[in-house]
Amino acid sequence: MGILRTDCPWDAEQTHESLVQYLVEETMETVEAIESGVEEHLREELGDLLLQVVFHATIAAERSDGFDIDDVARAVADKLIARHPYIFEAEDVPDDLDATWEQRKRLLKGRTSTLEGVPHQLSAMHRASKVIGRSGSHGVDLAGQGIDLPTEPIEADELGRTILGLVSRARASGLDPEQVTRDALRTLEEAIVRAETDPS
Repeated sequence: MGILRTDCPWDAEQTHESLVQYLVEETMETVEAIESGVEEHLREELGDLLLQVVFHATIAAERSDGFDIDDVARAVADKLIARHPYIFEAEDVPDDLDATWEQRKRLLKGRTSTLEGVPHQLSAMHRASKVIGRSGSHGVDLAGQGIDLPTEPIEADELGRTILGLVSRARASGLDPEQVTRDALRTLEEAIVRAETDPS
């Protein structure tokens, strides 16, 4: 990649921003490879995804105050060690690994809100899942805000049929299901902020 940055006109002109589209594309292709179940396809797509990481790290290393691929690898290793004290230190395995993971991450990152760190670029459904999961693991009192989200388990095939049925009804009603979900999610996020601001 260092040679390409020097000798290839296209590679030389790329920036973090110009590469975003390729990072997203390679990520989606990796997801497709996983879903295909073809190991060779997955190996290829993971390589393409890794290339994006190396490309970004190479660009960053060109600045005097930048970082390189070793810094990236070291940082993620340090993060994993810090978040697994029950493996790397003398702590017991917590009863609720997911909640403990979120709480430890919140503490290490100095986050003050459940919503911090949830990317706005996620699809409405993916973001909703993250927000609902975080509000539960962070103990946000949504009931105090008049919000009662159902928690009964559902089978995967029933969930899929239900979602497709709702999308079909949305189309029949002239509604954009993604936008409607985003609007509902915004209302939920406002309730979370109220609950965190005024827990009483």
